[in-house]
Amino acid sequence: MKEHILNTKDLPAAAADIHAGDRVLLSGRAYTARDAAHKRIFALLDEGGELPFPLQGAVIYYAGPTPAPAGLPIGSCGPTTSGRMDPYAPRLLDLGLAAMIGKGERSPAVCEAIRRNGAVYLCAIGGAGALAAQCIRACRVIAFDDLGCESVKELELDNFPLIAAIDCHGGNLFQK
Repeated sequence: MKEHILNTKDLPAAAADIHAGDRVLLSGRAYTARDAAHKRIFALLDEGGELPFPLQGAVIYYAGPTPAPAGLPIGSCGPTTSGRMDPYAPRLLDLGLAAMIGKGERSPAVCEAIRRNGAVYLCAIGGAGALAAQCIRACRVIAFDDLGCESVKELELDNFPLIAAIDCHGGNLFQK
């Protein structure tokens, strides 16, 4: 097992060196999106509409952050169960998504799409949303504001601690 200190923009090139079980300290831009946001993103894709963020090389964090307390950029920001996004993930990966952050197992179709596209699935520690928020330097809503905590937000991560759970080589911590 290895530790990687990476920026999100470097993930597409670094994915081949990341293996299931590796620790990743991730900095840079990531986008939050949960169930409701994924449904709207897919509607935009199907209609040929403009997406709220470019998918190529993007990192999606399956989270619905709570409102920011005074003086902080964000409230609690822990991962949600990734399996709920499994119907959407293969298409997004095929369109250039570089990584997903969440918690829990993924379907065989998602694992295959990760492998096929040279991507990576990273897990954050569930139940530690307040701690995770300490690694988020900025947060702003960029789409679907009416969804509240499930709106799409652009985050600026700073050494966000993660574990590589599924890699592009077929490695999968949930199958060991």
